[in-house]
Amino acid sequence: MPLHHLLTLDGSYGEGGGQILRTALTLSVITGRPVHIERIRAGRKNPGLQPQHLTAVRAAAAICRAQLEGDEPSSQALTFIPGGPARPGEYAFDVAEAARGGSAGSAGLVLQTVLLPLASQQGESHLTIRGGTHVPWAPSASYLSHVFLPVLARAGLQAQIELVQWGFYPAGGGEIQVQIEGKGTMLHPIQLTDRGELRRVWGTAAVMNLPAHIPQRMAARACNVLEEAGIRAQVEPRRLRGAGPGAGIFLFAEYESAEGCISAGFSAYGHKGLPAEHVAEAACNELLAHQRSGDPVDPHLADQLILPMLTARGTSQITTSRISRHLLTNAWVSRQFLSQDLDITEKRGAAGTIVAKGAEHD
Repeated sequence: MPLHHLLTLDGSYGEGGGQILRTALTLSVITGRPVHIERIRAGRKNPGLQPQHLTAVRAAAAICRAQLEGDEPSSQALTFIPGGPARPGEYAFDVAEAARGGSAGSAGLVLQTVLLPLASQQGESHLTIRGGTHVPWAPSASYLSHVFLPVLARAGLQAQIELVQWGFYPAGGGEIQVQIEGKGTMLHPIQLTDRGELRRVWGTAAVMNLPAHIPQRMAARACNVLEEAGIRAQVEPRRLRGAGPGAGIFLFAEYESAEGCISAGFSAYGHKGLPAEHVAEAACNELLAHQRSGDPVDPHLADQLILPMLTARGTSQITTSRISRHLLTNAWVSRQFLSQDLDITEKRGAAGTIVAKGAEHD
């Protein structure tokens, strides 16, 4: 494609984080349109490309043989020129390589950058991604496995995650193995507008290289908070070994829906000086807010479904308990690449409905 079709994006727009970069990379591979991104993460404490962003750039480049300019640590400008469609195959991506040492940069965000391009092509892909599997401000491997991928499976995208090794912030050292069954066809529309009864709440309170009483306290407090709200939960305490210390709780609420079961996920992470009970309460409060909303799609899932909805065949519609700034920024990037209609309507408070008119045919 001639470079006069080069799309230029302001990486500081809206929420101004790494999602602008990742969404642009995904859509550049899918559409074949070259992109230049300026002012990448300009407003952040550590602006520019950090290890997880740089790994996502190189992963996207690897699957389509892209030409790169600016793929260096802390770079605030990047040019990405796809060399063709995504090529299914075996790939290994390690955030630590970009960091030149250990890093808890999110393995899940690297996966999300390449997932749709690889799934849209005919052929299987096997990925090994090393980095942080459970880190703040990113979907955990558990969330992707229990919330995100099941929704995509109903739309026709088949992918499985094996959590080989947990990795917490800041040391990382985790690993996921991913199998993607590329079918070479478009996704079916995603319809998630109604929510039925709550079927169950379950989860894991996990620590790495920390005393056993910490996950036990997180699990007990979570069960007590939810019990007080009339919800019985099963939360398993787990003590893990790995690259460095870490703690977090990961809760999942499974609901009935007209389209089949739909799950929502909520997490909170510990740090030095923060009582285990407070970590559990933070995750429970998010879960209970979602439960009160009556909406099927949690805020994180709504954001992650923007691209699958726009690249599906036909019209998709979802209702979420909160329209986040992150989602609105993701929608803005998508509109720069795609001509399909994307309507976001606030329903009440922060809740809202998202309607995406994808392509009508392959």
